[in-house]
This record gives sequence, C-alpha cells and structure tokens, in this order.
Amino acid sequence: MRMASNPDAPVLELRDVSKSFGAVVALRSGTLAVSRGSVHALVGENGAGKSTLVKIAAGVHRRDGGTFRLDGEDVDFTSTADSKAAGIAVIYQEPTLFPDLSVTENIFMGRQLLKSGRRIDKPAMYAEADRLFRGLGVRIDPRRPALGLSIADQQIIEIAKAISLDARVLIMDEPTAALSGVEVDRLFAVARRLRDEGRAIVFISHRFDEVFSLCDTITVMRDGAYIATRPTAETDVPEIVGLMVGREVSDLFPKQETEVGEVVLEVEGLTSTGVFHDVSFTVRRGEIVGLAGLVGAGRSEIARAVFGVDRYDAGSVTMRGKAVPASDPRAAIRAGMAFVPEDRRHQGLVTEGTVAENIASVIRTHLTRAGLLTRARENRAVAPWAARLEVKTGALDMAAKTMSGGNQQKVVLAKWLATEPDLLIIDEPTRGIDVGTKAEVHRLLSELAGRGLAILMISSELPEVLGMADRVLVVREGRLTADLPRDEATPERVMAAATRDRNDEEAA
Repeated sequence: MRMASNPDAPVLELRDVSKSFGAVVALRSGTLAVSRGSVHALVGENGAGKSTLVKIAAGVHRRDGGTFRLDGEDVDFTSTADSKAAGIAVIYQEPTLFPDLSVTENIFMGRQLLKSGRRIDKPAMYAEADRLFRGLGVRIDPRRPALGLSIADQQIIEIAKAISLDARVLIMDEPTAALSGVEVDRLFAVARRLRDEGRAIVFISHRFDEVFSLCDTITVMRDGAYIATRPTAETDVPEIVGLMVGREVSDLFPKQETEVGEVVLEVEGLTSTGVFHDVSFTVRRGEIVGLAGLVGAGRSEIARAVFGVDRYDAGSVTMRGKAVPASDPRAAIRAGMAFVPEDRRHQGLVTEGTVAENIASVIRTHLTRAGLLTRARENRAVAPWAARLEVKTGALDMAAKTMSGGNQQKVVLAKWLATEPDLLIIDEPTRGIDVGTKAEVHRLLSELAGRGLAILMISSELPEVLGMADRVLVVREGRLTADLPRDEATPERVMAAATRDRNDEEAA
C-alpha cells in the first residue's frame, strides 16, 4: 500500500464542499475527514447529500467549491479513473461484473498480467486472485464464471479488485441491503481486516445496528450540509437520529391503539411443496400482523402466494368469508387485497413512468372514458393520494426513477391505497429508506390500521415488527412456529421461535 506523504493528515478529507446541478443545490457544505486504519460511517436521510459527496470523491462529479485532499495534498479529479489511480475505490450495493468472464478476469480487466511475448499469464493471475481472497479471509474459486455469483460474492470480488489496485480508501455504499445475516458477518470480517491493514473505510448505511457494530466514527449530514462527527463509543442511536432529522425522534414506532374487528383475511393449510407447509392464520380489521423470521424462512413466499403472484399446492385463502382463486392477482385485487412487494424498484414501480402514472396504474381502467384517459383526469385522481402520503415531488409528472427510496416507497403505497383495499400486504416497508421517512411510514401504517385497514407486514427488522405489530407470526423453514400477541412478543421469544427445531417448539 502506498505510504502517506503526511502520516498525521486524514487520508481522505473533504471540507465545506459544494455542488449544484443547475438551480438545484445538492451539496451546500459537505465535510468528511477519514483517518487511515478506521471505519468511518457516513449517515443521513435520503437527500442529505451523502451520494453527491461520495461521487465527488469517486471522480464522478467535480466540486464547485470547498477543499478536497488526500493525505494532506490537494486533489481535483476529473474522472473516475483519476480517483481509482489515487487509491479510492467505491463498492456499490449491487456491483456490475462481466457475467461471462471468470472471477479472475473481472479482477484484472484491462490490466492482465503478461508473460514473454505479451501473452496473458493466466496461472499467475489465478495465483494472485487466490492470494487476494486468502488475504481477505474468504474462499472464492478464481476460475469460476461470475455468472450466478451472489451479491455478497460480487462485492468481495470488487473489494479484491480494489486491493489489487492498492486502494487506500474504500467507500462501501449501502453494501448490506441485499445480504443475509451470515453474508453481513463475512463482509464485516473483511472490513475489519482491511482496517487493521491501515486502510480507511467509509461505510454508508441506514442500519444503526451495523453502524454501531462496525464503525469507529460517525459523520452526520442533513439537507446537503455537514452536521457533526462523533466517536461511536461516545454517542448513541437517539443522538444520531436527532442530528440526522433535525428534531428529536423519540418514537420511531408511533403505534396507535386500535379496535380490532372482524376477520378480513383467513389463510388455511396453505402449502407450496419445498417452500412452505400447512400455513394457517387470520388478519382482522384494524390489526397489524407482523410476519417475522430469518432470511429464507419463506415469509415473502407466503405473502406472494396469498396475493396470487406465486402458486400453491394446497390450502385456501378467503377474504371476508369468500374464497379467493389461487394464482390470480387480479382476483385478489377485486377481493380487496393490495400488495406492496419487497423489491419496489423492479416489482412495485415503473421507474420510467411518472408519479401520476405509477399511482394510477392499478385503477387506470376505472378512470378511462370511452377507452381514453386524459392527463388531467389522471392527475385529479392521484393528486389526493400523493398529498395524503406527503410524496415530496414538485410535480406529478416527475419520473419515479429520479426520486429517493423513501418517496418511491410512498408512491407504491399510494398506488395500492388508491384501490381502497380491505387488506394491505406490505413486504419490508422501510428497507433502504432513512430514519425520518421510516417514522413517517410507520405513522401511516398505524393510521391506516386505526381506520380499519387490515395489515400483514413482513419485515426482517425485529424492532420494526415488535414496535408495530399487534400480533407476531414467526416463520421457520416454511412453517409457522409461533403466534404471539403484542404483549408476549419479546426479542428472545421471537428469535427462539425463528431458530429452534419445530419438534422442540411443539414439545414446549
């Protein structure tokens, strides 16, 4: 690794950096100072300016003002190549490898090792790739094709590539959003190895448990400006949340007491061979039922089958006492169901479409007259829903792809609430959105339940399940292992039901 010209200076330093895109000010005063041999968290709500600051460090954008230094020396990158050459690497949430090339070819793309006659030295490249992986403490076959690799393995390959380029600063942008618990643990072990080697890591995440577990220091941004930096050991979640949102967020889970009414959804003996088995439960009017369990337990698959997206082999689904045909989402919608999927960008939104087009997509047939739908009629129909969910957009004709994750989630919610459903199935309601927007979504779900909507909520965040659910159903390996009322749903009981053997559960 290249030696620092000034060992006492931060390896990466941005001070009062500004950036505008036309009339839009994306960054007013961004500041970040990262020391070598440390993991430094960069946190803030969506739109706080984190991504713009990172893109300036990565050479994607040039700053309009402020100071940018590496090892105490002023720099000004005009391209991503400049940034990489200087020793900065960005590890994105979803890396883009060449799927038809091998792992090793991806690592050494454009800079292959050569032997005499300028022929590519594949054995030397394989050996070097293997050495890189061993140094990171992971096992990946250097010869296997990249096609079919998990997101976690792809990220490790990007890290290996960065180390092969002698990167001294690694920026990890929401790296754990699509990873399982085991994969997160492996990534953190790699990050700690890199820190102990003296490299600097910038870690961007909305997950506070990860930030406090991994990071030495936390820098907070809000509204395009630097707010504060705190040693992790000297702060806590409430202080960081308050700095992020500019107000005290004492209750991230504003749960209202509601009057639970009659059964809306009844699932009986639902079975999909090899996926889930003999699943039975109910959801009542005004009730939020949380579906908890480990990643891969079958929670999302159960929800998709109930809504008719996926097939099932046995069992029944009824809405208000009437059978809902299997494998027929349109029938589920007609019966009064709404479904917000886990992957909102690919399954819940038409990202190229506008806000109005997305919100109106399910109710469009009801808005047409003589087969025609005018823009004015569409806007009149969707504007109240956009306003009700406080979608932060200046116009209904804004493209959905340009919005923050939190606003995209609100658009998907507005789309389904516009159908005026009796049951809302919502999978990972706050994944990938900031803490302030999380509180807004939680408040909305609580208000909807208070108005009599039945809600089935799937979440991988146990505090979210415990904070919002009136009743918690626990899934383990495709089976329901517990049905816990709110006052009995403790973290210990939920995790015990999610991890213990079913025979032990029945014996208990």
